Amino acid sequence: MKKIKIEGMTCNHCVAAVTKALESIDGLENIKVSLENGEATFEEKKPVDPAVIQEAIKKAGYEFII
Repeated sequence: MKKIKIEGMTCNHCVAAVTKALESIDGLENIKVSLENGEATFEEKKPVDPAVIQEAIKKAGYEFII
């Protein structure tokens, strides 16, 4: 299980937007986004370039903290 920090989420709509962005990435599964912790966890069924994850989150309007 991988965990990433995400800045900018303030409500459940934000959680839904980040979840949708991560679900659009081929190779990610078991995605869970936590508003309280400001993070997302997921499993990779195949390796995914972190830049792809970062770009998807950025396009959704949030910031992926490395």
